[in-house]
Amino acid sequence: MKIAFAASEVYPYAKTGGLGDVIGTLPIELSKLGHEALVFLPRYNTITIEDYNLKLCDDIGEIPIRIASNIYKVQVYTTTLPVSNVIVYFIDCPHYFCRFEIYTKDNDEDERFILFSKSIIETLQRLKYAPDVIHCNDWHTGLLPVLLKENYGWDKLFHNTATVFTIHNIAYQGIFTKDTFRKADINPEHAAPGEIGEYYGNINFLKTAILTSDIINTVSETYAKELLTEEFGAGMENFLKRREKDFFGILNGADYNIWNPGKDIYIPNQYTSSDLSVKLKNKTALLKRVNLPQDKNKPLIGIISRLVEQKGFNLFEDSAEQLMKLDALWVVLGNGEPKYEEMFSALVKKYPEKISLYLGYYDELSHLIEAGSDIFLMPSRFEPCGLNQIYSLKYGTVPVVRKTGGLADTVEDWDESLSNEIQSGTGFSFKDFSPQMLIDTLQRAITYYKNKPTWKKIQLNGMCKDYSWKKSAEKYVTLYDKALKKYVG
Repeated sequence: MKIAFAASEVYPYAKTGGLGDVIGTLPIELSKLGHEALVFLPRYNTITIEDYNLKLCDDIGEIPIRIASNIYKVQVYTTTLPVSNVIVYFIDCPHYFCRFEIYTKDNDEDERFILFSKSIIETLQRLKYAPDVIHCNDWHTGLLPVLLKENYGWDKLFHNTATVFTIHNIAYQGIFTKDTFRKADINPEHAAPGEIGEYYGNINFLKTAILTSDIINTVSETYAKELLTEEFGAGMENFLKRREKDFFGILNGADYNIWNPGKDIYIPNQYTSSDLSVKLKNKTALLKRVNLPQDKNKPLIGIISRLVEQKGFNLFEDSAEQLMKLDALWVVLGNGEPKYEEMFSALVKKYPEKISLYLGYYDELSHLIEAGSDIFLMPSRFEPCGLNQIYSLKYGTVPVVRKTGGLADTVEDWDESLSNEIQSGTGFSFKDFSPQMLIDTLQRAITYYKNKPTWKKIQLNGMCKDYSWKKSAEKYVTLYDKALKKYVG
């Protein structure tokens, strides 16, 4: 099977969150299963030719792309994803992509990704490459299915090409003025009230994708169920209900070549489940690194996150003083909304012996936090999939999470598991989104931490879990088959 991925982020070239990790790994896993995958990504100005050894596709030449009656010249560069044969095609248009951020608040943000979607189709034409499936991701590629079927429907090259659309986070939808469809040369009737693109008088890229893709999925089974509800659907729940028989959940996988304590190049002491005593050496190294007291009797709680409301930090804000009274140490890595950055900075100033903060993202430190922490906290209001709780399981770092989305699918509460003989719990979770539940659940975890035999059992339960990309890739192959059968018959 031939699969072409369209995405605004691909690790290691451009990443702000889980989307980049998925597109940097899933195509490689598909190729290992015997399928042919290629990837399309904008060439942002941070993706330099020299650093990534990009080569200009001379055989493609310049591609003229029309946006809002203007013609822009596009060039295509290429390389392969690291340690793979998966080809990445970079759409190069300095007018739109030579910016200092992947995403902007500029007035032409819609035009940037209209050009990206059109350029993908035009590049495939010049390559004479007919994918079985074009796998679109998030709102940035939300217009690609309708463009493929209508604007380029004349081209027999794509007559057997199905589309799959993945929602990585429904909170981001790509809402622009109704002039957007004119800019994209999409039939203006689709912008009329009640039609595929119209959303309260504007154009919604995500809605358009939901109603025009052959198959839709999201990144965990529980999140898929949640998106059909008013509480989590962000206004898209009724459109997803219309497509419910074509809507699926597939959990993201973890790259255990990178996130594996047995071969992690970023931690000072590699370890496996057969010798968890080595993990303590990483805790010692982490405490020294972040200038916290070497108190082995207190659990170290790690946080690696965007500091935003979605991640549950309003709960932290409402209970910060009580949390600091818990018999534990804290290390926080991340950045985000100024009020949460200021909150953590104030806590560090007030409790320098209890909590350490690194504002920003630091890859090496994130690995050390996973390896050196005893507990990993993710109190998200909603979480499509989440990856750090999966990494934590593999590192024997017990996750404390809110029971939502992918967190519910990957972390089994220890106390809830006690009703069966296996005692299969891997962490601690809470359902009610309240400060008191956060405090109570952390206190529960700290109490079990002091019971070393039980704590080790919880650690080992988590470390033996397999959330590798291979299993998820096999499910995507099944999804592509469904899309082909639906579209081609």
